[in-house]
Amino acid sequence: QLQLVESGGGLVEPGGSLRLSCAASGLSLDMYTVGWFRQAPGKEREGVSSITSSDGRTYYIDSVKGRFTISRDNAKNTVYLQMNSLKPEDTAVYYCNAENDFKVFDNYWGQGTQVTVSA
Repeated sequence: QLQLVESGGGLVEPGGSLRLSCAASGLSLDMYTVGWFRQAPGKEREGVSSITSSDGRTYYIDSVKGRFTISRDNAKNTVYLQMNSLKPEDTAVYYCNAENDFKVFDNYWGQGTQVTVSA
């Protein structure tokens, strides 16, 4: 069964840290560009960060630059999002997405993990 499973979400105080994990089964993430997206209540889903399959290039939206770090461990078939200096506006459900760089229409979403930043 092909699936992505996110974990690591939770409740954290402002300024705190969390590390999200996106673990894949049934597919090899080293062939996929993996992105983290988030959706806050009443807002559209937005892309937060991504990492390419071939050369590991990373991308971040401006609001998380310097605070979030995306990385991948191909041996564990997992992509991580380290989130530091969290702010209340980071509160959202975080989803990972894997898009095959070598095959069209080969795209997967995880079920999401809740991140809540609150005092």
